[in-house]
Amino acid sequence: MNVSSTGLHDRATDAALHESQVPGVLETGTLLFSSAPKLIYIDARAGELCARINLTLTGCATNVLPLPVTRLCADIAAAMTTKLRRSDYSPFELRRFSDGKDSSVLLRGYGLPYPAGSQEGRILVLLEDLGWRKELPLKEACRRFHFTEREAEVVRNLAKGYTNKQIGSELDATEQTIKEVIKRIMQKTRTATRTGILIAVLDL
Repeated sequence: MNVSSTGLHDRATDAALHESQVPGVLETGTLLFSSAPKLIYIDARAGELCARINLTLTGCATNVLPLPVTRLCADIAAAMTTKLRRSDYSPFELRRFSDGKDSSVLLRGYGLPYPAGSQEGRILVLLEDLGWRKELPLKEACRRFHFTEREAEVVRNLAKGYTNKQIGSELDATEQTIKEVIKRIMQKTRTATRTGILIAVLDL
């Protein structure tokens, strides 16, 4: 992974970078991009997690940026363009899980637009290793969101990266039934995506 050096003293960037050092944020890797986006900085932990994502997706732990990271950066860069047009320079966040069956890496992407007249903003990506979480806190989630036993089992299988068809096979239910259960879970967690469900359950 090629890294270029630059002076980075922007307050918004410094504040966002500090999150990766906050006690309790475990196993976090940090990458910083220009809004082009072009990689500016990557730490050793981020390199390890990128290699793990690549291994999961391609079977080879290559030292290139994995597709989920580049997609996230592209989405943030596109959103930053829109926000700059609207004169909205506040930082914003997008969250994704790494692709593949092993979705144990959470990607937090931060768009840090610069004020008007500046050439470009910054994109901060934090990779959090969720592997240390032995299991989803389903008991607590059931209490908070009033999940039924069936809904809890669907969430458990969502965390494994299973498709609706695979979940149906596991729970002896049709794919359509699983879709309906997921809709109810989204309503209870006030989310709109499968990733959003897991983020809500993990209370991230």
